[in-house]
Amino acid sequence: MAKNNHIITGVDIGTSQIRVLTAVRKSDSDNLEILSKAEIPSFGIRRGVIVDVDEASKRIAEALHGIQEEIGRKIDDVYINVGGSHIFANQSHGTVVVSRADQKISEEDKNRVLQAAEASFPLPLNKEILDIFPREFIVDNQRQIKNPLGMQGLRLEADVLAICAFSPYMKNLTAAVLNAGFEISNIVPSAMASARAVLTPQQKELGVCLLDIGAGTTDMAIYEEGDLAHLAVFPVGSERITNDLAVGFKTDVEIAEQIKNEFGTCVYKGGDKKEKIDLTGKVSNGNGEPLFFSHKMLAKIIEARVSEIFDLAQQEIKKLSLKGSLPAGVVLTGAGAKLPKIAEVAKRELKLPSKIGLPKGIEGLEQDSAWSAAAGLVLSGFDLEKDDIRDVKNVARGIRKIFSIFNT
Repeated sequence: MAKNNHIITGVDIGTSQIRVLTAVRKSDSDNLEILSKAEIPSFGIRRGVIVDVDEASKRIAEALHGIQEEIGRKIDDVYINVGGSHIFANQSHGTVVVSRADQKISEEDKNRVLQAAEASFPLPLNKEILDIFPREFIVDNQRQIKNPLGMQGLRLEADVLAICAFSPYMKNLTAAVLNAGFEISNIVPSAMASARAVLTPQQKELGVCLLDIGAGTTDMAIYEEGDLAHLAVFPVGSERITNDLAVGFKTDVEIAEQIKNEFGTCVYKGGDKKEKIDLTGKVSNGNGEPLFFSHKMLAKIIEARVSEIFDLAQQEIKKLSLKGSLPAGVVLTGAGAKLPKIAEVAKRELKLPSKIGLPKGIEGLEQDSAWSAAAGLVLSGFDLEKDDIRDVKNVARGIRKIFSIFNT
């Protein structure tokens, strides 16, 4: 695939916003720097899923064309995310007999056992596997093997985590990008994109839960011993908080969003219970009446909805019997993680160390958790590009070796 001379573009297609980030590798180092970024409201997307392909495609095209004009270069292919509660994880197991006469495990054996694991669980016709992630390999009953290549054995097994999705939604996603006039280099689950930009290898090795709180959904990714252990998407996000505020304060959604962003907090820290925020003369509640409310009521509404998100996360952690086995705790990111005191609520509800995760690895990107997924898409693109270069070099080495044989 063309990489546009080391330019990588990530498109975070979210419920409320489409964020586009274009970066380039600096000529004198492996560091990345931003060429341009754009953020526009999204349409045709509901809870992370594209429900109107034409509307979504128009918005994607608008954002990318704006980037092209700014950098003065054409963008051919992009890295995109996939979200929505139709995404789910499924554990599977595969077994094969080692094929070589000397019983050494080859790349072919490794591929066969992964294919066997992929084929071992049936999926309905309208669902598909996005990717397979090996958890561990087992050689003649010896477990906890990360890479079995070159080992000797009669039987090779693999425990894997398969990430699956609803096929019609995947078709909508790809159609929206292709109709906008751009090729797709890769599709990455939103939680994994954010994890790439936010989590460190040490956190993944120790055991960590990432929660990316978006507008329409919350994406969860759990890592253990450096590998993806679980992935889930909850159909609840910060948009629900806005809706609750609109109902509670009898105002329209736009004003409720403004109230949340300017005055919102997840924890009320005392003070006068009658303390009021008076927006009379500044905004209207939609029918011409004055609008005022208390800090305490605002925090109560926000905290209730945030606690619901953490309760869903807690259920997943308990289901996996991971309680107490995530020493690196919980890392919160996404636009919804910008609510003041949210890490405090997470620590209390999940009973785990909690912190806000900010994107890193790209120079010039402000420390804003809303950009984590877009940054992760760009970083994932450069990871794949590096692998492609390494593969080409390996092929070249092999060719040189072959020619050296003929020259001796």
